[in-house]
Formats: sequence, C-alpha cells, structure tokens
Amino acid sequence: MDINKKKVPAHVAIIMDGNGRWAKERGLERVYGHANGVASVRKAIKASLDMGVKVLTLYAFSQENWNRPAAEVEALMLLMVSNMKQELPSFIEQGVRFRYIGNRAALSDEVREEFDYCERQTAHCERLTLVIAVSYSAREELAMAAQKIARRAVEGEIRVEDIDVDMMEENLYAGDLPAVDLMIRTSGEIRISNFLLWQVAYAEFYFTDLYWPDFDEKEYEKAVEYYGRRERRFGKTSEQIKLENSINQE
Repeated sequence: MDINKKKVPAHVAIIMDGNGRWAKERGLERVYGHANGVASVRKAIKASLDMGVKVLTLYAFSQENWNRPAAEVEALMLLMVSNMKQELPSFIEQGVRFRYIGNRAALSDEVREEFDYCERQTAHCERLTLVIAVSYSAREELAMAAQKIARRAVEGEIRVEDIDVDMMEENLYAGDLPAVDLMIRTSGEIRISNFLLWQVAYAEFYFTDLYWPDFDEKEYEKAVEYYGRRERRFGKTSEQIKLENSINQE
C-alpha cells in the first residue's frame, strides 16, 4: 500500500485490546495472548518508523487493570520488564526514544527502575518517541494536572486568570508531546476506555475487529491510509480548508 508521506499522522495512539480473548479462542491462558501481543508491538514500531510517525503511544496497562487476577497482573509486569531489557539495544539502534506515562508510584521498584533506565538510555534518540501508558488513567492525569496548578495558585505563583489550555497541557504526564492525530483500537470494541481524554480532542478514530496479536503492518497502513482521507477541519469549513491547502501548494 502506498502511503502519502504528507498525510501521515505525527502522533498515533493505540489501545492494544483483545490479547486475552485471542488466547481463550485458542484454548490458551490469557497470558499467552499478552506474550503474542509483543510481536505486534514490534510491528507497530517498525511500521511507525517506515511511515514517518513521530510519536507512538501504546495503552499497555490501565489503572483499572490492577483489578485483574493477581497472577495475570504479575505475569504482565514480568513480561514488560523482560521485553524492555530485550528491546533496549534495538531501540537505540533504530533511534527510538522510550518514555512511559501513568501512576509510577503504583509500579513495583523492579518495573519502575527498568523503565527509568530505558528512558535514560534512549533520551538521545530522535526518530520515534515510543510512549507506554502503564498504570494509566486519563481522569487521574487530568486531576493531578489540576492539583499541580491549584498548588501554584494557592502559593501565589500564578493567578486564577493565568490558567489556560496551554498551562493544562504543560502539567500532563507528557505535555511536551503533540496531540494525538490518530487513535486506533483493536478487538472490535468502540470506546476510549479512559485513555488520553485530553490529547484525543481532535483525533481521528480507527476501529478494527482484529485482536491485538493479529494486528500487523498491513492493518496499521490501512488505518493511516484512512487517516489520510479524512478532512481535518478543527472547527473550520471545508471551503476554508480547501483554500488554505491551495495557498500552501502555491
């Protein structure tokens, strides 16, 4: 599939859903679905690099996921740590900068230390920023941002009138990253599930029935091609967008 490089989203976010169901349909334990989903992560990273995506944010583990069976949660955490260790040399070689967002205090020392180490070791990489959302809740993220701003107001550092959209964004987990252009969700579910509520305000959405372990470069390219056909107006009319495009092409 030929991808128009001028219409590739700068920031893609993916809700990687369906690992457990993929495994159950094959008579396997849910953890095998998570393990097989790792291959799809590698494919998504490679495709992002090939297409020129600048930021890829993956929803790996929500705050609500802590309510899952303890054995599954432990297996997931061990899987993330082992894969970070395994993938780090590849990240550096390919120019992938690793970052993670979420409630870091809820993570074990082992997970947090491994993720911190990977962040430090890839801080110089510039081709792609890979963001893993782990122990993440968008509602909590917004509440924490509001608390940070409120403290500054109470301490007299800022006025209430100073609080605006830019200030809110600056206080998010990764407020320096661009807003999400394209949100993808696998497994046939059609909901956001408390993921990047602020950042997807003007995102295009692409839903696929494929479970995450079956999500490959071809399906990713289909999503990006779909994005390229969308007219992103941001409140303007189609006529305004067409006029702006014609002026930019001159």
